[in-house]
Amino acid sequence: MNDQEAALAQAGRLVGELFPHALGAVLGGSAAQGRSTPTSDLDIGVLLPDSAGSGREVIRHEGRLVELFLNSVGDLPKFFEWDRARRRGTVVFVYAQGVTLTDPDGQVARTCQLAQEIVALGPPPLTAEQWRHGRYVLTCYFDDLVDTPPSSRHEQLVIADHVLREAAELLTAHHGAWTGIGKWLPRRLVAANPDLGTALLDGYQAVAERADPTRLAATVKELLDLIGGPLREGYSHRWQTYEACGT
Repeated sequence: MNDQEAALAQAGRLVGELFPHALGAVLGGSAAQGRSTPTSDLDIGVLLPDSAGSGREVIRHEGRLVELFLNSVGDLPKFFEWDRARRRGTVVFVYAQGVTLTDPDGQVARTCQLAQEIVALGPPPLTAEQWRHGRYVLTCYFDDLVDTPPSSRHEQLVIADHVLREAAELLTAHHGAWTGIGKWLPRRLVAANPDLGTALLDGYQAVAERADPTRLAATVKELLDLIGGPLREGYSHRWQTYEACGT
C-alpha cells in the first residue's frame, strides 16, 4: 500500500468512526494528490446536517494529525463565497481537488461540482485601492531589501520573507490566479507565472543561502514595472477606523 492509499484508508476509518451520520466526506490537500508523506497531516472535508453547524478542528487519529473542515450543507454557499474572497480558497480546493470518501446521497458530488466551478472562476480581482496599497507596500519592502547590508542578516531575512509574500499576492492577482500560504505559496506562484514565479523563489533562496539580494530585487523591480511601477510619494490612505500600520 502506497502513501496515498494508506491516507485514503485511514481517512475512511476516521469518518466512519467519528462521523457515522455525515452526509459525505472528502480527503483533500497533498494526500489526495499523492504528494504526502507518512507523517503529513490529513485534510478532510466533512459535510454535516444543517443542525450541526460549521467549524474547523485539529485532532490526532491513529497517531497522525488531521485537520477537519466541518461544514453544514446549508452554510456551504456563503462559506465558499467567504473562502473565495480570501483569494486562497482553502476549503474550496479541498472539495474541488479532493477524493471522495463517502457520498451516500450525492451531496459530495454536488459540492465538488460547485467547488470546481469556483476554482475555474478564480479569485475576485483586487480593487484599485488594493492595487495601490499592494504596490506601495511592495515598494517599501523592495527599498528595505536593497538598503539592508548583508551583515544585518536577521533583518535581511525577515525583509526577504515579506518581499516574497507581497510579491506572490500581486503576481497571482495580476494573472487572476489563486494565491496560497505555506507550501502552497510556491506551488501557486509558479502555476500563475512559471518564469517570474521561479525567479522570485530563486531570488529568495539566494538571500537565504548567500545573503545576495540581487536577483530577488531585480525580479521585484520587473514585477512592479508590470503592475504600474513602484509607488512611493503620492500614495495616501484614509483610515475609516483605527488600523495597525504594517510598515
